[in-house]
Amino acid sequence: MKVLLLGGYGFIGLEAGRTLLARGHEVIALGRNARHGQRVLPAARWRAADIATLDSPTRWAPLLEGVDCVVNASGALQDGLRDDVAAVQDIAIRTLIAACEQSNVKRFVQISAPGVSADATTGFLRTKAAADAALAESALDWVIFRPGLVWGRTATGGTALVRMLAAFPIVQPIMLADARVQTVDIDDVSRAVADAVDGALPKGSDIDLVEVAPLTLGEIVARVRAWHGFPPPRATLAAPPLLGALIAGIGDAAGWLGWRSPLRTTSLRALARGVVGDPSRWRTLNGKDAAAFPESLARRPATKQDRLFARMHLVLPLMIVTLSAFWIVSGAIGLAQRDAAAAILAGSLDHPQIFVMAGSLADIALGAALLWRPWARLACYGMAGLTALYLIAGSVVTPALWLDPLGAFVKTVPAALLALVCAAMLEER
Repeated sequence: MKVLLLGGYGFIGLEAGRTLLARGHEVIALGRNARHGQRVLPAARWRAADIATLDSPTRWAPLLEGVDCVVNASGALQDGLRDDVAAVQDIAIRTLIAACEQSNVKRFVQISAPGVSADATTGFLRTKAAADAALAESALDWVIFRPGLVWGRTATGGTALVRMLAAFPIVQPIMLADARVQTVDIDDVSRAVADAVDGALPKGSDIDLVEVAPLTLGEIVARVRAWHGFPPPRATLAAPPLLGALIAGIGDAAGWLGWRSPLRTTSLRALARGVVGDPSRWRTLNGKDAAAFPESLARRPATKQDRLFARMHLVLPLMIVTLSAFWIVSGAIGLAQRDAAAAILAGSLDHPQIFVMAGSLADIALGAALLWRPWARLACYGMAGLTALYLIAGSVVTPALWLDPLGAFVKTVPAALLALVCAAMLEER
């Protein structure tokens, strides 16, 4: 069967694609960056498209040629620079459903979420509800899955947040510790999607994919901390709601700079409501329950890479802010004291003030560019490259600065290396 997979290199989409390929299906995967998709799932055929722009059946039609089934594993948590929740989860999917009805596509598998409703407190849940309703009213052979907090080999969104929280040294900060959460293993989700594509599930099935008994968020974080092998915390610090709202607000603002923080207002509202569903429908259809969270953890013991991910992503925001501030402040100081800086270069260069101002403005530009997510990796490489240029030129013009007691040259080396570390961590999933 030829399957069009939306969100092909996303957290759920990538694993679903692998399972579909293993079962012999032909997968046509959709993503904004087809080159990246080809690297992570080379056996699929990739087509580049921004789902948010596919707002009419005619725009979907070329992508549906020869397709037998659609799997929608795409989504967006919250509006931001790179995400329009209504466009991606509502408008595009409703027009896709209409396009499927006009073509030979008969089967549609939708990845939704527990608790969606037209009057939900978040745009994420409201738009999912709109698309689900359109699918339920269609003439297609459809199945809707509503997975809880999905746990797998990699991490994004809620599971990335849990891993990061579990990595705090000495103490354990926690917000909404009593929030009720039901998890589901990514292998259970990908197999369920493949079963639906194979036609093994009844038409019109609306299924919550969740473990039987919910855990609290505090219990989940504690289990993940132990799974990593981190020592138990000496104290647990319950973050007040105001602090949580402040951090989420910062995450919301960062979203308009292109950053997708796992802790935003939508995340807090979802946790406050509880990530819970009814496991009985899946038990009836599958003959057994979805794996409980302890089983998910036991399926794939934590490795050094898991611990490194948790610790590094915990400090990544601090690294970005610190590195950006370092370059912006350095440039601002250079501009403010350009005469003093030019005096150092006066014996070696003509018009030294021009070089000082050019370097200072370049420093400020790179520091600001690092905060703009689409340019962040390039800014990191630019920082490392400009530092190398400064050191090479400085070694020729003012070699004595290598022996400066305040380490004028020496201290730039670790800053350049930090930029390269950030560049490595900022690779898209």
